[in-house]
Order: sequence, then structure tokens, then C-alpha cells
Amino acid sequence: MAEVATAYAQGESLQHPYRPVDRLFFGRDDAETDFSSGLLRRGFQRTHAYEAALVGRKSLVIGRKGSGKSAICALLAEGGYAGETALITPDDAAGDEIRRFELQGLTADTAKSLIWRYIFAVQAARYLTAHARLDHGGLLTPAPVRALRDFLAANDESGDEKLTERLRRGARRLQSASLSLKAFGVEATASAEGAATDDASEGARVARQLDTLEAGVRAAFAALDCAGKHSPLLILVDQLEQVWRLDSDSHALVTGLLLAAKYVTGHYQHAVRCVLFVRADIYDSLNFADGDKFRSDEVRITWTPAALKDLALTRARISLEEPLQHAEFWGSVFPATVRGEPTPEYLSRRSLARPRDAIQFLTLCRDTAEQRGHATVSEDDVLEATEQFSRWKLADLAKEYNVGFPFLRPVFALFENSGYLVRRHELEERFEQVRETLLEAHSSYSEHLTHQAVVEALFGIGFLGVRRGDGVVHAGDSALPVQAYENELHVHPCFRPALNCRDRRGRSVPGAAGDGSAAVRPGHTDFLRNVTTTDASFSVNREVRLLDELVGSCERVMRQFNRSALPAGMKEEMSIVVGATLEHARLRRDSSRPADSRDVRTQVAAAATLFSMLGSQVAQQGFADDPVCLRFDDEARVLNRVLGGAVGTGTGSGSSG
Repeated sequence: MAEVATAYAQGESLQHPYRPVDRLFFGRDDAETDFSSGLLRRGFQRTHAYEAALVGRKSLVIGRKGSGKSAICALLAEGGYAGETALITPDDAAGDEIRRFELQGLTADTAKSLIWRYIFAVQAARYLTAHARLDHGGLLTPAPVRALRDFLAANDESGDEKLTERLRRGARRLQSASLSLKAFGVEATASAEGAATDDASEGARVARQLDTLEAGVRAAFAALDCAGKHSPLLILVDQLEQVWRLDSDSHALVTGLLLAAKYVTGHYQHAVRCVLFVRADIYDSLNFADGDKFRSDEVRITWTPAALKDLALTRARISLEEPLQHAEFWGSVFPATVRGEPTPEYLSRRSLARPRDAIQFLTLCRDTAEQRGHATVSEDDVLEATEQFSRWKLADLAKEYNVGFPFLRPVFALFENSGYLVRRHELEERFEQVRETLLEAHSSYSEHLTHQAVVEALFGIGFLGVRRGDGVVHAGDSALPVQAYENELHVHPCFRPALNCRDRRGRSVPGAAGDGSAAVRPGHTDFLRNVTTTDASFSVNREVRLLDELVGSCERVMRQFNRSALPAGMKEEMSIVVGATLEHARLRRDSSRPADSRDVRTQVAAAATLFSMLGSQVAQQGFADDPVCLRFDDEARVLNRVLGGAVGTGTGSGSSG
């Protein structure tokens, strides 16, 4: 081993030149590619979160982007779990189908939970019919399994269509009362008109249909004695960020999933369990009444510097095919120190504590060394890579939190060309210079655009740290949020090079007041160059989002006319009015010309008033329980809430069918 270390240090062996950089590989940015190449399976770090999900102690894996959620999911789905798995990764089209699923008499959260329960029940039924044939083939197929097979055939659920098609078909059958339950000895409701005259609400009827289906699934599990013979079916749901938007329907989509997963895990008597992989910013934005019931199900992915150091060594060993130890790797392949600091600590301090950051930083160091013709990574290579990596991460942070905080780019600019240590009063002075402009561009985020709220947001996303005692604490180091009395704020070392925060307190720059509280000016980075708080794109994005909400509200109302029992003349008259509102909103949203903020807000407010008025008219005509009346009232509340900046209250906004 000493000879190997010497060869690394000299860049050659006795037989031929040896260049570790040529073969060094730390992996790709996404878990799916890493898994297909075999690197993830061979170099996977068995974290606490993975073990908890594997054995069933936890069912809700929460982590920031790049923290390894999909890596855990991929390994469980592809052989890490002893039993059978079913992976569900909804795309935009599937997300739209779930968002559009509405039931009269139920909140949005509850309605979405029912469509998720249907997805899980069908997935379990498909598994059971195949499992009985493959693993219980020597026995007479039990009657409950035959019933599931007949149910799948009768409802066109036996094929291999994509999730979107199955969702569309299932949602239509549930809403129109055409789901066939004859396999379980239950006659389906003949028609939507018949369902409308039923004493129970639409939501209650669908719940009864699901109860029948789920009872059939449970009976099949019991008949095969699956819970007593092997590991439960594991349903994995990942990539929810692909369907997440900052609207009430997305909030209901995720909360409904949480409710359904908890229900399924308990209902099937340990024969099925679910593990959900949710990005931390999405989960933390949820606000619903039953949120406290999921605390014991949660596991947050956390990474220590030591674990990331081991990850680097493991992947280096695999790619170089050498049994390296830390002392050999950090001293031969990579430099032992950078500016007097041990290299693992240097890299760890200048990145966020997650595998994707570590892999990207290490890879960038390696690529820099290769481009400069080096056989191993030198200290200068690491220093040069640090600059580029910082620019990457500053841009990535803005993208990661763009849905919740679309104003981050101009706020980051407040820290450019000054010290990395900022006192509260200094930040408040800088922020006040741009606050009115930010409010103009992002009026629905007014609650986030106060000095204290901005500090809390920047601390929560990891951009700022705060001094506590003898050290600086960042969001991942403590569960305690930044406190109003904490005065000393520090830009995270990861972002300092990109912002030119070279000194603790900063040097004076042209036009500065001399104390580090200089006005913002264009910087040296690609990310911030030419970014100003008056950039029209910020306002346009805000207005497009408002118009998106208005379009969505109109579409939800229009869908209810097909399910309404209102007189034909009344339906036609109201559908013309709502259709015109919808068309106007679509044309304005899709126009290439920037929309005026005040005009768009006025348009949305007018639509909210219109819906409220139409809902009152329908109720006065004696149709207060009609789906159209309920939808008018719900959408009026949704639009008023959007104008006020609140999204996803957990009360089922836009709920009733």
C-alpha cells in the first residue's frame, strides 16, 4: 500500500505513468443515473434514514434537494428490500389528474386522499393477482383473489398503461358512479343521474365504493396469508416535486397522499406499507389539521462531515479499484490540506451537507485538475474549483426555493461586495432600500418581505448562519430557528466567493457608506450580473402566477357544469359567463406582453366577486347543495386567498365538488 501511495504522489508507477485523475469518478448528479451505472448500489451509504425506511420504523423520508431521498428509494425498489415493491413517480400529467379530482361534500384534502387510496388499492390488487399466480401457483386460487382479478378486468385496470391513463380512467369511474364492483357482489350505481339523487353526498358514495374495493383487497391478503409468510408489499412514492406548485390544489395533493398512506398502512393489517419521499421545503410548507399525527412517521435525512468524507473515499475506491484509506486519498489523490485546513474539512465547510453537493464539488476539483493536465488534484485545482462551485450553488439555491421565495436573487445581491458578517441593523438598512420594489413585484408574498421574515427565510434555506455562543450555527445544525435578538449573521462559506464576500467585515467599495452597508451594485458573477429589483421578469412571473390561479379556478367551475342538476337554461347562461372569464384570463396569461400588476389583481378580484355573486344566485334558486354552487363559493375563497398571499391552509381550499 505504501508503494501505491508513492505512485499516487509521484503520478507514476514503476511500469507506466499513473494518473488517478483519469479514472477518478464520484458519480452523477441524480440517483437514477448512478443506480443504472452500478455506482450507487456498490457505493451506497447505509444511513439512518435508509435503515428506518427499510425495516418499517419510518414511512416519511424528508430531505432537501440532493440529500439522497431518491437514492434510498432507488435502492429499496431495486433489491434493497426483501419483499415486493411498487414504485410510483407521478409526472405533470398525473399530477394534473389528481389536482382535478373533486368530490361534492368533501374537502380537497379528503377528496385527494380518496383518489390516492384508489391508486394504492389497484396497485395492491395487481400485485396480489400476479403474486398468487407466481408464488401460490400450486394451490387453488382463492375466491377473494379471483374477485380482484375480475374487478381489474371489468374496470380496465389489468393493462400496463402509464399512471396518468389509469388515474384518468379511475377518477372518471369514481366520479360518475361507473366503477364496477360486481366482482365483490355489489351492483354499481347505474348512472351519474342516479347517484345525484342518492341521499348521501358524492363524497360519501365514493368512500363506500373504496371501502368495498379495499375490503376485497384485504380479504385476498388474508386468504393468501401474506402478512404471515413474507414481507409486506412496499409502495414507494417519489419525485413529488415534479407535481408541486404553489397553489391550493398541490397542497391538497400532497396532504391527501399523506392521509392515504397512513390509512393504507394500518388498513391492510401489515400486508402493505408505504414510504413517501418528500422534499423538505414542500413538507414544511404544509399546513393541515392532522399534521401532528405524522411526527412519529418522519425521518429527516442528515449528513455529517464524516459521512460525506466516507462517501468520497468509497466512490474513489470503486472508480480507482484500489483499497485506499483516508490518509492515502487525502494526501495523494487529493491534497492533504488547502490553505492550511484539512481538505475534507475545507470542502465540507464550503458546501451544504448533502451528497449531491459533495459529489459535484469533488467532481469539479477532479475536472479542473484534468483540464490543467495534472495527474492528481492539487491545492490550486481545489481553489479554482471553489470559485465555480460557489457560483453554481448560489444559482441552484435560488432555483431550489423559487416556488416559495421567488425574490431570492435580488435579496442575495444585498450581500454582494461586502463582508460575510452582517449585523441586523445593516441588513435592515440594505433591505429597506429595495423593499418597496420587491413588494411591487411580489405583492402576494408581503408576509415574507419584512426584515425579520427575510432573515428567517435566509437562515431556513441555509444561506445565512447565526452566531450562538462560540460558534456559528446554520439551519442544519439546530432545530431552533433564528431568533429576533440574534444580531450577528454570517453568509454561509459556500456562497461567499460568488458574492465576493472576502473579508469578515468587508472593504469599502465605490459608493459605499464605508461600514459594509453599501447600496447594491452589479457584481462580478454571472448569476447576479444585471440583476436589479426592478427587472420586469419578477413582476411578470408574479402576474402569470395570479392568472394561472384564475385559469385554474375557472376550469374547476366549468367541470362542475357537467355534473350539475341545475336547469339547462341557468347552466348555459352561467357557463357562458365563466367561459368568457376563462378565455380572457388565458389570453392575458399567454400574451408575450408584460401584464400590469394592478390590472391583473383587479381582474382576479373581479372574478372572485363574480363567483361569490353567482353562488348566491344559485343558492337563492334552491340549489344550495348543487356542485356548481359549492364550487362557486370555494373558488371565490381561493382567489381571495391568493390575492392575500396565502396558499394551502389545510382546510381544503377549493374543496367541495
